[in-house]
Amino acid sequence: QVQLVESGGGLVQAGGSLRLSCAASGRTFSNYDMGWFRQAPGKERELLAAISSSGGNTYYVDSLKGRFTISRDNAKNTVYLQMNSLKPEDTAVYFCAARIHFSGGLYLERSYGYWGQGTQVTVSL
Repeated sequence: QVQLVESGGGLVQAGGSLRLSCAASGRTFSNYDMGWFRQAPGKERELLAAISSSGGNTYYVDSLKGRFTISRDNAKNTVYLQMNSLKPEDTAVYFCAARIHFSGGLYLERSYGYWGQGTQVTVSL
């Protein structure tokens, strides 16, 4: 199975930017669709963005369009989440997740079965 390790989280002031990375190992990365989720204290985990195995298709939750960008580099076995104009309400643990590529919608949260350990993002005023 694929192993996922996130990095790039930290403390940032409101209005700032962070780029999260998720490095994959163990299986052929280009066979997997990838997603970024987050979970804030007291809230359910939510899918933010996803990208197909080839990088040709992406999905974003409506509330984040224009601020966050997902991308991947299959040569480096890495998926990224560029986060701009961060707000305190973006504070959460951010997870990357993977699913073996299939034609179902990238927005299908329950289709992602492989998870990283998460990275904390804290946005201060």
